[in-house]
Amino acid sequence: MTLTRTEVHALLDRYGISPKRSLGQNFVVEPNTVRRIAELAAVGAGDRVVEIGPGLGSLTIALADAGASVTAVEIDDVLVEVLAETTAGRDVTVLHADAMAVDWESLLGGLKWTLVANLPYNISVPLICDLLDDVPGIDRMLVMVQKEVAERLVAVPGDDAYGLPSVKVAYHARARIVGRVPPSAFLPRPRVDSALVELRRLEVKAVSVEPDLLFRLVRAGFGQRRKMLRRSLVGLAGAEAFEVSGVAPTARAEELTLNEWAALVEALAVIG
Repeated sequence: MTLTRTEVHALLDRYGISPKRSLGQNFVVEPNTVRRIAELAAVGAGDRVVEIGPGLGSLTIALADAGASVTAVEIDDVLVEVLAETTAGRDVTVLHADAMAVDWESLLGGLKWTLVANLPYNISVPLICDLLDDVPGIDRMLVMVQKEVAERLVAVPGDDAYGLPSVKVAYHARARIVGRVPPSAFLPRPRVDSALVELRRLEVKAVSVEPDLLFRLVRAGFGQRRKMLRRSLVGLAGAEAFEVSGVAPTARAEELTLNEWAALVEALAVIG
């Protein structure tokens, strides 16, 4: 059971809530969409789920009713009140906090968790990248994001959407788009389509190179993505690094696989 469109409208009216664009608030009002997300999450009894941006609690209820223990992280103080009402009697802990500033190590307690969330559009990319980098306790994610963001997360070399987030995801996880969600499923109705992305963390990083240098190169390359690498990586990788790595200096960042970026890092280590 979850909130119907009528119940969502009633809650918004009773609490005097207007969705805040500054917080990227778009509430899911289509029960079938919520049930679909809960089914794709495949969580049940004994599973620990963290949800970011639970809003009014539609998805929270569905996850808890599937048997999961849910910790819902909500920044909006009014919505925290609503969540106390809509999730009452279920195994749900509501944490009033900014997901970008949470002490994840303390919250997760060294255990394995699944993230299931309709992420606010305005923080989705930096949040996912930060969680992949710094929160190994979250070993699986099922997130609803703007369709263009979803395409960036799963893109491969040669795709128009391929960029730094694509490389970051490939380094940490396997990602795939598992569904599409139309604007009609939300209130307010966004001007873009949304998509569901599943990310499964790799047990071992995809390449075994020094990550700080790896992503320094990737950021520099995509920071000037129209330039050849010999220009965009000037001061970071010279002619010898390209020769040792086998990466063409005339290539552009959007053409390089993760393994080729790693080859540049390894070459720099050899050169010293």
